[in-house]
Amino acid sequence: MKTYIALFRGINVGGKHILPMPALVAIFESLGLGDVKTYIQSGNAVFRCQAENVGSLSARIVAEINKRHGFEPQLLLLELAELEKVVLANPFPDAEAQPNTLHLNFLLFAPVNPNLPALDAIKKDSERFSLIDQVFYLHAPEGIGRSKLAAQAEKRLGVAMTSRNWRTVCKLMEFAKKMRLPNTANQ
Repeated sequence: MKTYIALFRGINVGGKHILPMPALVAIFESLGLGDVKTYIQSGNAVFRCQAENVGSLSARIVAEINKRHGFEPQLLLLELAELEKVVLANPFPDAEAQPNTLHLNFLLFAPVNPNLPALDAIKKDSERFSLIDQVFYLHAPEGIGRSKLAAQAEKRLGVAMTSRNWRTVCKLMEFAKKMRLPNTANQ
């Protein structure tokens, strides 16, 4: 069995695409996915299943959500090893001490022609960013609410993305690591 991390984009945000976490767990379980654990209400889940094509698995999950709730969220599935690689690649380890200021923006696919100079031109002096593979790391010590860089990143990269702060990423990795071995799944 493999452990997967599910990152949904845009559910339970702004009163749109409401999907309570117990309903999400029920959907996962109805598809034969096991040891499902969610984290906060914004669409994070960790689960186990037999090895399967990630694209096919993602499509099945999204189709079932659409069938039951009438919308098709964007979904990015990562294996535990992929998430571990993303965490190890963090170019701003000094920012980990303030986990709500470090954001990992997971891109749905690799950008073809990202406009990094445009992002560099609008960032605040206190902000830092780095694009590594399909993750746009953003350290925004003053927060992302008023950050032009955060607001423009998706447009300038040309790829849809879903963002998680460092605390959330670490918590999901912790859940996934506990699931790695069947005898630790519920500890």
